[in-house]
Amino acid sequence: MAVLHSKDLVNWSMIGHVVPDLTSIGPEYNYDRMNRYGRGVWAGAIRFHKNKYWVYFFTPDEGLFMSTASDPAGPWEPLHQVWEVSGWDDCCPFWDDDGQGYLVATHFADNYNIHLIKLSEDGKELLHDSDRIIHQYKGSEANKLYKINGTYYFFHSEVRAQEGFEARVVMMLRAEHIYGPYEEKEIIHTHGKEIDREPNQGGLVQTVSGDWYFISHQGSGAHEGRPLHLLPVTWVDGWPIIGEDTDGDGVGEMVWGGRKPINGYPATVLSTYDDFDRADLAPYWEWNHQPRADKWSLTARPGYLRLHTCQPIDKDNFFTVCNVLSQRAFRTVHNEATAKIEIGSMADGQEAGLCHFAKTYCTIGVQQLNGTRVLKFNSSGTIVWGPKITGSALWLRSVWNIDGISRFEYSVDGVQFTSFGDAYQLGWGNYRGDRIGLYSYNCESEQGYIDVDQFCYEVAGAK
Repeated sequence: MAVLHSKDLVNWSMIGHVVPDLTSIGPEYNYDRMNRYGRGVWAGAIRFHKNKYWVYFFTPDEGLFMSTASDPAGPWEPLHQVWEVSGWDDCCPFWDDDGQGYLVATHFADNYNIHLIKLSEDGKELLHDSDRIIHQYKGSEANKLYKINGTYYFFHSEVRAQEGFEARVVMMLRAEHIYGPYEEKEIIHTHGKEIDREPNQGGLVQTVSGDWYFISHQGSGAHEGRPLHLLPVTWVDGWPIIGEDTDGDGVGEMVWGGRKPINGYPATVLSTYDDFDRADLAPYWEWNHQPRADKWSLTARPGYLRLHTCQPIDKDNFFTVCNVLSQRAFRTVHNEATAKIEIGSMADGQEAGLCHFAKTYCTIGVQQLNGTRVLKFNSSGTIVWGPKITGSALWLRSVWNIDGISRFEYSVDGVQFTSFGDAYQLGWGNYRGDRIGLYSYNCESEQGYIDVDQFCYEVAGAK
């Protein structure tokens, strides 16, 4: 679960992760099972209370978890399982003026009923005898709870009939008492994914100057996954209106541009260049599953990432390759990711290189067979073999633009690059979009390793 930081709500940097060990959620996340694609952390929430940062989230199969930290960059307290249950999601904690904590959450397995439950004083238990259903509608989720100027506001989204179609709509309830009765209002119109890309999950943020914004995601099913977006919020008659009320009906409309909320902070890019000279991995790197700790190292050869081979659970399934290290692939007008790897310690049967994956995968790498290393392209099982690689260093590159069509290149000197393999369409993949990363595996044994010298990801507009 990634934690990002911003000073202006526009430029963000990844600063850490809440869950350093995925097996603290459950054994299905480990490298020997790898069985939780799309069923990990669902729509958690972060809040500040009693000089600590608090994070709560559900997974759909294992239940409710929480952690706290004095610094959002970590370290975070060991993950605590609050409730072992299935079928719940989209929770948010809230502490009232008297210090009483609450959790609002959706029981999606029970007709999307939204529950409000008191928290224990330490926040580690639910007081189930206080459980109340406060709302229910088709698909109601994305819950947030606020108290603003003495009024309780319950933010959520739900699936409602629009002009000839159904769409996810952002709603707000308000009441003078936390248990209601609540009155209801739609706060931004939805005209379909092709027009406004359905802003829904997210929350309200107030800047120091007093301005309000809605920070959320959009999703169109393209390779960028769900990108972050920001919309202005104005208050009219005690209701927040997201976007701009262009027709005067009291409901906001999508806007596609605006001024930054706060000036004076530089543009940031979430990842650019890594020469692996840190004592730990930069926060923008994430393992595909809980990794095998004995199969990677930043200290075995300082200044390099060493990736030892692992044998996949299923030799014909790339998604069971252990210790695939990846980061998010972005959707800009030009993207170029280049890895320099040292391959002199590879073993027979080993394959290693650069990969893209979402629901499908594509790799450009080198495989050693009978002592000979050969360039190999693999697009979800369609393989193209290339020339023999005789040197100990190899540069691998993926280049794509806003349409997400990647083209691959390789070089044996880092200067002259040659196209190789077919074009590959990056994909959506369980909401998260395409990932680009590094891999090393061996279906015959656990012999061999590569050393990654550097990984450079250039994004259009980055300086």
